[in-house]
Amino acid sequence: MRTPPPAVAPTLRAAVCIGRFQPFHAGHLALLRHALEKAPRCVVVLGSSFQARTPKNPFSWQERAEMIRLSLPEQDQERVQFLPLRDWYDEARWTVAVREGVEALCPPASGTGDIALVGHFKDATSNYLRNFPGWRMFSVERLHPADATSLRDAFFASTREDMPGTLAALVDQVSPAVRAFLQGWSALPAFSALCEEWQMLRDYRAAWSTAPYPPVFVTVDAVLHCSGHVLLIRRGQAPGKGLFAMPGGFIEQRETAYQSALRELHEETALNLLPESMRQSLRATQAFDHPDRSQRGRTITHAHYFDFGDRELPEVRAGDDAASVQWVPIDQLLSLEDQFMDDHFHILDHFLGLTNA
Repeated sequence: MRTPPPAVAPTLRAAVCIGRFQPFHAGHLALLRHALEKAPRCVVVLGSSFQARTPKNPFSWQERAEMIRLSLPEQDQERVQFLPLRDWYDEARWTVAVREGVEALCPPASGTGDIALVGHFKDATSNYLRNFPGWRMFSVERLHPADATSLRDAFFASTREDMPGTLAALVDQVSPAVRAFLQGWSALPAFSALCEEWQMLRDYRAAWSTAPYPPVFVTVDAVLHCSGHVLLIRRGQAPGKGLFAMPGGFIEQRETAYQSALRELHEETALNLLPESMRQSLRATQAFDHPDRSQRGRTITHAHYFDFGDRELPEVRAGDDAASVQWVPIDQLLSLEDQFMDDHFHILDHFLGLTNA
């Protein structure tokens, strides 16, 4: 009996790399090179896109795409496409968005074969790599010890004056192109503001470092809808200073979540409606508990959605730690996505369907 010839693996249409790349470092570069060896094209999925700058996500998706391009030889730059995606804080929805985005960039008509997913299983945060049945998974061992969190800590602990020395110490962790990019980026106004916020968050976590167990914080938020508007504050303090947020704050020891929501709403906006009006306007409550939703640490919020119908907009006045308060038209919210603190845009999206289109 003749032995059949060995099966030949189908040609790959494209390889996919997923990450935040904040910033793009030598480990990311090694992974991307591995992907480019597997397929003629590579789609780089840029997570945490379309949101406000924070010490965890300081660079826009366009800036990260530029860092990646500059780190590649010219012939490989043309083989890479970028897919910016918001986080969603909903894994099923995010997975669908990745699949649809990749298929739109690399439709079957553009080439034959499978889609490959190239990634590294670092820890539990890498479990999303298992969500793509039908794609060929290439699990890669850690290719370089560079760590994005440590790089950001070194970056924001530095001053503009000390930046050349800081970046010189990272010579084996980021490419020359990325070091030059970071040097130039540190001259932007955003750098100083993020340094202040990075220090505040570091002190905040240090204050809880001696707790016997990792703390879990419980907060409340109030989503108020009235006549095609929602009520928003501008944060007056870090974290998120200057960003939009819903009125809210930490729950008090002797209050229910509902009572805390009403108290925070009054303290930050001076909204003065009868308790019965508030109860009749409450339409829904929802807990938002994604582990990464807040930079302060593990924070679970209980959002209360009130709908006041088409009445005249109630008078409001900023108070407590709100720098300002305003009724914002709902049809403007999508254009303001990159000005919201934490996942507050996504909380509004949950109740109002902002991104359904």
